[in-house]
Amino acid sequence: MRILGIDPGSRFTGFGIIEVSDGRTLHVHQGVIKAGSGEFPERLGIIFSGVSALIDEFGPDEFAIENVFVSKNASSALKLGQARGAAICAAIAKNLPVSEYSPRSVKQAIVGRGSADKVQIQHMVTVLLQLKEKPLEDAADALAVALCHQHTQQTTERMQALQQR
Repeated sequence: MRILGIDPGSRFTGFGIIEVSDGRTLHVHQGVIKAGSGEFPERLGIIFSGVSALIDEFGPDEFAIENVFVSKNASSALKLGQARGAAICAAIAKNLPVSEYSPRSVKQAIVGRGSADKVQIQHMVTVLLQLKEKPLEDAADALAVALCHQHTQQTTERMQALQQR
């Protein structure tokens, strides 16, 4: 199973791709879609096109994305929501199942604390995927989303197996 994780942003959208095979989790690719600082509709188009191209190139089986974190700035939250929407639409257009995770649940799954900071996420993603160097923050966050999805899927499968006994 190949998972594409997305950390949405209106200027920088992180992506991370992992593959789960024979009980092992392998790093496939990661990076950042740079939407720039142009007109907002154009940036949404860049995000949509970028995610679509990743799906075409790497052929993920699943798509996982972080939910919107609402802070004090409503305008930023709305833009983030639209960036998420552009990424989700790219996945839906390619018939991928979409799973969504809160920032807190991603941090809990990767670091063990829902209040972990970005440095801790970078460190744990580097360790868990045995990377030679730390990924950029946005890419590390996206890999964390993919790892969270993998963990959630495995837990769900175990629970279902236990219930069938």
